[in-house]
Amino acid sequence: MIRHLVLFKLDEGVERDEPRVAAGVEAFRALGGQIDELRFWECGWNTSDRPIAYDFAINSAVEDANALKRYLEHPAHQAGVAQWREFATWVIADYDF
Repeated sequence: MIRHLVLFKLDEGVERDEPRVAAGVEAFRALGGQIDELRFWECGWNTSDRPIAYDFAINSAVEDANALKRYLEHPAHQAGVAQWREFATWVIADYDF
């Protein structure tokens, strides 16, 4: 199995309650039910007030590298990424477990 973690940082001046951000969150929340390759899916807003914290996180798992590739190329994933690209940056980590 591969764990796929993504941490998002909203761009300067962007707020969680903006309609475009809310739409991006909903697009990602829906992925768990749309992409067969996902074996585990959760996402949510950070609750820490530490200055080094990111704003939003995705924690997911897929069977193997081929499944990860299919997930990343899936049109629903690509649509969500396009939304988030408008107002955030992110970092990822993929690891076997």
